[in-house]
Amino acid sequence: MAGSGFTPDGPSVPGTGATITRLDTPLGDLDEAERNFVDGIRQHGWMQTHALDEDEKPGFCFTTGCVATIGHPEMLVFKVDERVANQIFWVLYRWARNGKRVPRAVRIGGILPEDDAYVFTVATRHYAKYLGWSRWFYRGDDFVCLQIVWPDEAGVFPWEDGFDRNYINAQVDLTERGWAAEVAT
Repeated sequence: MAGSGFTPDGPSVPGTGATITRLDTPLGDLDEAERNFVDGIRQHGWMQTHALDEDEKPGFCFTTGCVATIGHPEMLVFKVDERVANQIFWVLYRWARNGKRVPRAVRIGGILPEDDAYVFTVATRHYAKYLGWSRWFYRGDDFVCLQIVWPDEAGVFPWEDGFDRNYINAQVDLTERGWAAEVAT
């Protein structure tokens, strides 16, 4: 947590061990939207941002504040209703707050309302395109984010044979090596 000596993959104040975030910014230095955003993180532990479909980029939701408040990576999910995304993020936030580590690149139940999911680490090179508010909050790219990937209606994931081609552009692979490579290791 900011000012507590906790340093979860974020920039730190030299000599203090404290993570620098916008939680450390005087409220008078923030505009109204920024103050509301920071206040939401203070109150709930994280905030959700929803981005609509744009050109070749599908809509998505992501969190900001999890790293600073509980030491859990931020989260992102594509093409999910923002209320469903909110439920998914709360599940993972509560898991982390209760000490449960979210495994990477393995099939996991209990995250999505009716399906299994996979969780992957997002490559930093994608942050500028997808994580604007998080980059602002952490004052750069020195934080971790996870992508939650969902299957098609038959339970098949995008890298598996038989994945429904109607969903092929619904999720963007934001990993460093590709979903299939991550699952194979």
